[in-house]
Amino acid sequence: MGNKIKKDDNFLELVPKKTCGYKWKINENGFVQIIIPREGRLDKIVRFFFKTPKEMKIDLDEQGSCVWKLIDGENNIEDIGSNLKDEFGKKAEPIYERLGTYINILRNNDFIKLEKVSD
Repeated sequence: MGNKIKKDDNFLELVPKKTCGYKWKINENGFVQIIIPREGRLDKIVRFFFKTPKEMKIDLDEQGSCVWKLIDGENNIEDIGSNLKDEFGKKAEPIYERLGTYINILRNNDFIKLEKVSD
């Protein structure tokens, strides 16, 4: 793993991995809540003046929580999509288009990174 991703790589074969530094828990609704510490210098200044919280919490919905739990560094995107189909059926359709968008959102916000399996 860890090889550089190329444009012609099959997106479904990529393996998402959670990035370090973010804690998460299951909230009272049974969904995932990602907890982002706000410890940077600017964060501390903003907290001092505006009394903002030390952590930012992001609540995922039912399908997002399922995806987050399936991101274990072993499942590739195709495996995750297959699990979504089993879990949610037609409610998750179109599975791979929605999953691809969601994975890219997680990646663009540095919650995950994508790796490809070595040949």
